[in-house]
Amino acid sequence: MRIALLITSLGVAGAERLVVDLADRFASLGHQVLVVYLTGSAEVLPVHPDVTVLGAGMTRSPVSVLKSLLAVRRAIRAFRPDVVNSHLVHASLVARLLRLTMRTPRLVSSAHNMDEGGGRGRMLAYRMSDWLVDISTNVSDEAVAAFVARGAVKPGRMVTMHNGIDVEKFRFMPQARDDLRKTLGCAEGKKLLLAVGRFHELKDYPNLIRAFAQARLLRPGIQLVIAGDGLLRTELEAMMESLGVADDVHLLGVRHDVPELMSACDIFVLSSASEGFGLVVAEAMACGRVVVATDCGGVREVVGNEGLLVPPQDSEKLASAIVAAVDLDPAAAAAMALRARQRVEALYSLDRAAQKWLALYDAVYAHAA
Repeated sequence: MRIALLITSLGVAGAERLVVDLADRFASLGHQVLVVYLTGSAEVLPVHPDVTVLGAGMTRSPVSVLKSLLAVRRAIRAFRPDVVNSHLVHASLVARLLRLTMRTPRLVSSAHNMDEGGGRGRMLAYRMSDWLVDISTNVSDEAVAAFVARGAVKPGRMVTMHNGIDVEKFRFMPQARDDLRKTLGCAEGKKLLLAVGRFHELKDYPNLIRAFAQARLLRPGIQLVIAGDGLLRTELEAMMESLGVADDVHLLGVRHDVPELMSACDIFVLSSASEGFGLVVAEAMACGRVVVATDCGGVREVVGNEGLLVPPQDSEKLASAIVAAVDLDPAAAAAMALRARQRVEALYSLDRAAQKWLALYDAVYAHAA
């Protein structure tokens, strides 16, 4: 099968990493794969040599948008795909627009959140252009339900396709744990907390900083590291200073050793106000970590009973859950971590996800035929 994957960008985020991982897995299974990203430079890339990657170089200027659209159209026509699978709102709208000007045997449109980071305008754009798509997908049952409730798609026009985790890449690494804990200055016996993700309002890091400050009063030995960056960094640094936790919270910037960082931590914390799936939560579970997370979007689907869930935007309850995780008996923590790993292997492995995507592409083709 010839598969074209179109995505808005290839930055360091969940949807982008999923697309890159799927491209590699499709290619390893013998399929021909083209990845096209619209904007920016590629921070994550496929590693399989047979995956072709093209950047369209799109910016906000009308001339750039037109040139980029034509470049994407040429690339897809030359590749002659059996299916085009667009990911994220801008790429999905571009794919729908291009389908008006060229033959695309199959078009699958994939969202990755409850509303794709927008309000009524984006939901209206999805609804008005839905007829150009064979089927849409989203990353959790809750996200699908949200799109239906907001009128972006009719019932049955969007299906759940859970994210996939490379369980060979995301696994516990004892040596990395020892090395990184020394580098991070985490003394033996101290509990290290980790959060991963861009500094964006939806990730609600102020909620995490406030919760950590409260938990630290009760458990003074804990430390927090955050892998990520963004425009809110200055605001977070000011909050850390005002709450007196700057010495125990370390902002690491963008990192490309997330599995190793997850191995180094004792507790993984997600403080988001909204999530589609909660990919980093599944990755932490695959690494055998105790998870404390906000119950938003598809996170409950991911965690099941193998973690501690709290309401979003409630720092007191998040702090209480952090303290409860810190106080877990080592044997109980190890047992929960093992069950978490087994849950991800059974439900959310990359192999399982790739096979489900290929089955979806085949089903769409059969229906179209």
